Amino acid sequence: MKHLSPRSAASGAVLAVALSASWAMPAQAQSTPAPAASSAATAAAPGPQQFTLANGMTLIVQPDRRAPTAVQMVWVRVGSMDEVDGTSGVAHALEHMMFKGTKDIKPGEFSRRVAQLGGQENAFTTRDYTGYYQQIPVGSLEQVMKLESDRFANNQWPDDEFKREIEVVKEERRLRTEDQPRALLGEQQNAAVFTASPYHRPVVGWMSDLDAMTPDDARAFFKRWYMPANAVLVVAGDVDIAQVRALAEKYYGRIPAGAVPPRKPRIEPAQRGIRRIEFKAPAEQAYVSLAFRVPQIANIDDTNSDSWALVVLSAVLDGYAGARLDRALTQGPDRVADSAGAYSGFIGRGPQLFVLDGVPAHGKSAEAVEAALRAQVARVAKEGVGEAELARVKTQWVASETYKRDSVMAQARELGSNWIQGLPLDASERIVARLQAVTAAQVQAVAAKYFGDDQLTVATLRPLPLEAKPRGRGFAAPAGELR
Repeated sequence: MKHLSPRSAASGAVLAVALSASWAMPAQAQSTPAPAASSAATAAAPGPQQFTLANGMTLIVQPDRRAPTAVQMVWVRVGSMDEVDGTSGVAHALEHMMFKGTKDIKPGEFSRRVAQLGGQENAFTTRDYTGYYQQIPVGSLEQVMKLESDRFANNQWPDDEFKREIEVVKEERRLRTEDQPRALLGEQQNAAVFTASPYHRPVVGWMSDLDAMTPDDARAFFKRWYMPANAVLVVAGDVDIAQVRALAEKYYGRIPAGAVPPRKPRIEPAQRGIRRIEFKAPAEQAYVSLAFRVPQIANIDDTNSDSWALVVLSAVLDGYAGARLDRALTQGPDRVADSAGAYSGFIGRGPQLFVLDGVPAHGKSAEAVEAALRAQVARVAKEGVGEAELARVKTQWVASETYKRDSVMAQARELGSNWIQGLPLDASERIVARLQAVTAAQVQAVAAKYFGDDQLTVATLRPLPLEAKPRGRGFAAPAGELR
């Protein structure tokens, strides 16, 4: 089971831009110039092209001739935010059922065929979208396009398959959420932060909803949202654009068109006071997460949005090894935390958050970490940031633009997630340009504007003694993405 979202689990926003790659890279790689040969190959590669198939489905093709491989991804603009109360988790459950066959493909056969072609495949569900992918030798592209288009159009399975698979989903919830104190805390924090927004529901779903879910719940969700006009096909790799377009029309373009259901706005009301969540669970260490409401980007060309400066602020605090939070909270004899981080969401289908979090050092309290995190933002608000700090994080974003092109999968993923958010093909370059234009004065201004109590929800994990025999050990899945 794979997870492809950014490091922060608290906001669930997926950054479909190059800067997300820079935070994921080791510090040494971030600061090292890209190899000249790689840059030359990237410069010679044609840019992506976008088409609309006969039935309304979008096709994006990104040629990259450096290796005889290809990635096919299908992204559907539907996620947990499109569910209704009582069926939370159905988007993720349906993702599992998409591997359970069609009228021509038996359960499990899809994955076996991809493996026989020398490929690998998986899928993922977030608040905003569901995605499916295969990475294969380029000569197998037509076969996987035939397979993927068949299940997009003709997914079907007997009730017994659903009843078995929903138990797998429930066990996934147990391992990744119920056995993980921080994951449970994050789930409760999201439910407290968001009132009207469907972001308050967990992607995996509440256990009671999974217990009550029926095969027809998943089938109805599939029929409602899996329409060609609600999806994009992304193909990247050693491919010819005209040939891919012809194959896409052959296999995907003949899927019957359908109207995408209208989506009603669910505007989050203003918060009017600090909110606190106290959570007790067996754990080795305490943990504290501070979620501040911040604006999201409504228009990528909006140079006046505070969102750009907030992203830069998060990078100043936690954008590289030895950044402000690391130096101030985790180093030296008076350190208060074993770890500390910052993250700012700014693009998504729902409201966004700026998150500060930390794990208290031995003998230190969660309250001390909370105060130290807020003190670092207050220091920026009072003293500002230096030009050298800004230059460092901006240089890393530019470098990441080069490094991300070394991965065909990263290119395909970026194009798909940008489409989900309604962004243009060149969104990443334009976003980096907006971030590079942010000034020190703008960073100082947002540090003073968005970090008051009325925008804050604090979640604190209070550790209880560890159980002698825990029921199992999984790992905490990012809150925004599951497989």
